[in-house]
Order: sequence, then C-alpha cells, then structure tokens
Amino acid sequence: MKIPSKIDFINTVARVSPHVHQTPILTSRLLNEISGAQLYFKCENFQKMGAFKMRGAINAMLKLSEAQKRAGVVTHSSGNFAQAVSLAAKNLNIPAYIVMPSNAPQVKVKAVKGYGGQITTSNPTIQSREEEALKIEKETGATFLHPSNNIDVILGQGTAAFELLEKHTDLDIIATPVGGGGLLAGTAVAAHYFGNTCTVIAGEPFEADDAFQSLQAGSIQYNDTVNTVADGLRTHLGNHNFPIIQELVSQIIRVDEEEIITAMRLIWERLKIIIEPSSAVPVAAILREKHQFKGKKIGVIISGGNVDLSNLPF
Repeated sequence: MKIPSKIDFINTVARVSPHVHQTPILTSRLLNEISGAQLYFKCENFQKMGAFKMRGAINAMLKLSEAQKRAGVVTHSSGNFAQAVSLAAKNLNIPAYIVMPSNAPQVKVKAVKGYGGQITTSNPTIQSREEEALKIEKETGATFLHPSNNIDVILGQGTAAFELLEKHTDLDIIATPVGGGGLLAGTAVAAHYFGNTCTVIAGEPFEADDAFQSLQAGSIQYNDTVNTVADGLRTHLGNHNFPIIQELVSQIIRVDEEEIITAMRLIWERLKIIIEPSSAVPVAAILREKHQFKGKKIGVIISGGNVDLSNLPF
C-alpha cells in the first residue's frame, strides 16, 4: 500500500473545497495555560452536518461515474458518516442507503432521515452492519462507501488538516481522535506533504484501543469491548488506512473515560462550543501527557459536534 501522491491530495482539495465549509480555527489563552502548549482548534463541529466526515463523503461521491451515481451509494455507520453520506447524496441528487445499528444515537438517526437517507437497522455489531450493507449493494447495485477505509474518503478527511496548515504553517504537531482511522490517515497525508516538520499524533480511549494495539502488533487488531463514551470511536482500522498510519503517525496516546469527559466539559466551558465526546479525546491526550508537549504549537482537529443533548456525560 503506497501513500497517495501529493497530486492526488491537491486534486482532492480542489474537488472538495467548493462543497464544504472552511471551518474556523479557535484559540484559548486559558487552554494554552492549562496545557502548557499553544493550541489551535480546527472546528469541524461547524462543518455541514456537524462533522469532518462531510469532506470524505463528498470527495468519494464526486468521483463516481454517472451510472454509479444513478444507482446510489450504501454505507454503514452509527452516526456521523451516515449523516455525511445522506447530506452529500442529497446535494448531488444521488440515492443513499444507510445501515445504522440499533444502538445508534437517536439524534443521529433523526438527522439521517432529515437528509433523506433510507435507513436499514442492523444489530449493533460490525458484522451485522456489513452483512446488511452487502445485501443492499447486491439488491440495488449501489456503490459501497466505507466510512474510513476508502482512499477517496481518507483523502477527503485530510482536507481539514490542509486548511489548518495553510493558516498555521509552523505547527509542530496535529492531534486527532482515532476510531476507524480515516481522519487520522488523511491528516497524516496532509502533514506529510504540507506540514514542514509537523508530526501527527492521535488520542484513543483505553476502552477501544485497537489502533494503539495495532501499531504495537504491526497488524490490525480488534476491540474485545467498546465501552467508551466516545461513540464515534467504537470501530477499527482498515487495510487502506492502517499502512498510512503505520508509516506517518508518530504516536497514539490512550486516555480513560474520566479524562475524556473532563476535556469535553473544558472545551464546552472555555471555547463555548458544542463538541461530541470523540472530539475531546485528543484534547484529553494532550492534557494527560503535558510534559512532552510543553511549548509546542499543536493543531487539534475537533472532529464533530453531533451530541444527544438529553444524554450528556456531565
């Protein structure tokens, strides 16, 4: 698996930019003091449909042939990618078939319906999600879009980091959460080509630390349990993103549930923005390992803000 080329990435930026928001970058003097670093928050919670996943979904769909667009797309997702595919498909006038597990947050199910996605409910296992998606693929001829293990999706997700590096060319580090690995891999490609000496790290919950385990083992590992508040990270790496992460990501820092909730609350209180638990994970990682980030300029990708307000962890 070779890393996508710089030209591929530049073409992706040109393709995606007209269809997404150039999201704001926020800073906080107090959060700089608490962390001992200079933090630049790339706020993808202000992206269309409320998360970075719009970028990858629109990129993958714009690359489909006319025949593929007519047949539609199918994906499985517990929430954010489901919303991204539904909205991107609506904007491009493409049918969207969405498999969602029975335990998906209701706020995300409602949003998918609002964007016109046709929902099929599966059991809450990856296997069940994949089986349902395959069935739809066979019945409709729709193109399957993997939420994180698809090169066009990965490159699309990397455009958030590209925008961050355009504004702040001297970042030492970019930090993201890691679940399926699409955002992390895309960010790593962006930093590789446009980041000068910028390294990429990720935060991951101890309760779903398959990416950390995968880097240790040198092969893709799977979670036994996914008992984490960060519902967007309850998934595993894939064969397209893992080699990129292996080669280009310098570190994955694991955090516990209390650290995630504390970081989430801190961002709500200090930046006055709504973020989902997954977005707080890299912030928790920076706060956990403050000693190694002292004085560094760190870009943090705030991955999304789709929260069930009736079910907050604090």
